[in-house]
Amino acid sequence: MHGGTLLTALGSVGCFLVLFGTTALADFPEPAKLPSNPELPDPLVMLNGERVKTKEDWVTKRRPELKELFQHYMYGHMPDAPGNVTFKTERTDKKYLDGKATKKEVTIAFGPPDTPKLHLLLVIPNDRKKPAPVFVGANFHGNYTVTKDPTIPLPTVWVPNGTKDIKDNRAAEAARGFQAAVWDIEDVLSRGYAVATFYCGDVDPDRADKREGVQAHVLNKGETKPGPNDWGSVAAWAWGIMRTVDYLVTDADLDKDRMIVVGHSRLGKAALVAGAFDERIAVVIPHQAGCGGTAPSRGKVGESVKRINTSFPHWFDANFKEFNDQVDRLPFDQNGLVALVAPRPVLFTNGVEDTWANPEGQFQVLQAADPVYRFLGVEGLEAKKMPEPGKLIDSRVGYHIRLGKHSMGKDDWKVWMDFADKHLGK
Repeated sequence: MHGGTLLTALGSVGCFLVLFGTTALADFPEPAKLPSNPELPDPLVMLNGERVKTKEDWVTKRRPELKELFQHYMYGHMPDAPGNVTFKTERTDKKYLDGKATKKEVTIAFGPPDTPKLHLLLVIPNDRKKPAPVFVGANFHGNYTVTKDPTIPLPTVWVPNGTKDIKDNRAAEAARGFQAAVWDIEDVLSRGYAVATFYCGDVDPDRADKREGVQAHVLNKGETKPGPNDWGSVAAWAWGIMRTVDYLVTDADLDKDRMIVVGHSRLGKAALVAGAFDERIAVVIPHQAGCGGTAPSRGKVGESVKRINTSFPHWFDANFKEFNDQVDRLPFDQNGLVALVAPRPVLFTNGVEDTWANPEGQFQVLQAADPVYRFLGVEGLEAKKMPEPGKLIDSRVGYHIRLGKHSMGKDDWKVWMDFADKHLGK
């Protein structure tokens, strides 16, 4: 839809007060009153139809508007960083993995005293002469599952059933280390990178029937209880990544200018949101993140907005469900979220057999975000078509697809580290 058409369509739904720089916007239209647009909306066109003409327009007007739009209509509003974030190092092992690394276990606390705490596992290579770059991301089952280390405590909060003797939603000793191959920590250390991870359930257990995470404790300004359009689980996990970054920038063993956020599937969605909203993150790598993350909401392949909202109603806010049968009315698509990462490097990675995540649609999202990178004066997606499996497009806007299914492991880490080497230096 052209800007003039969009402006005309919006003229009937009232005026919008925009106070850029204060993140305050007047109420947006109800979803049914938004104009229909079957194409991926242009991130360089404002909601009122005006085109972004200068970098200053992007920074002071359009970028804040996009952040508000995504929070209002999709992910829910994330509170600002709490003013009382504290860090406590519970355990340190400087001779971890036969002396190859230093392990730190850090408790991150914030909000009122009864707010759930975030437990961070950090492993840093010892063979280095300067602070290490670090991959940061949430894990699905608990820190004790990403390594066989017997000293890492089992989580005490709700965990998903169905694996390694886990039942009644309580962590089980039998599950210790069962995700070690997924995180591939020793290979990552050998390439000079640190790994920082936490259990997503520390921030918000992934259950639809009950909210047990931070949302009820850390509220938006002026609230006394969560509202109907407050942040869903994806936003909460992203917010948790940002609180992890709060700690990482204080650790002298880490290079605060070389942080890479990663995540698989639903946690890939969170990784992209965190990267879009937190400019301290240098490189953003969402893996097989699909609908609600890296695939277009308007996509015709794989999971749909209606399906994801039905199966996982807690992941997004209430407004997003209003688009189940009218995704063409969304005033943005996921290319706008990638645009919020610009000009920082971003890499989408996929598997050939993982059609549910719509790998082709993800490439189209990157193509539609490319103009923002070029508008900001940097390289974008240096490929006109999807690469063959196994070939990494390592331009600032990057893409990779491998053989295989929906999974995360050694081969993926190699690609991610190659991309990080290219853009952050070895």
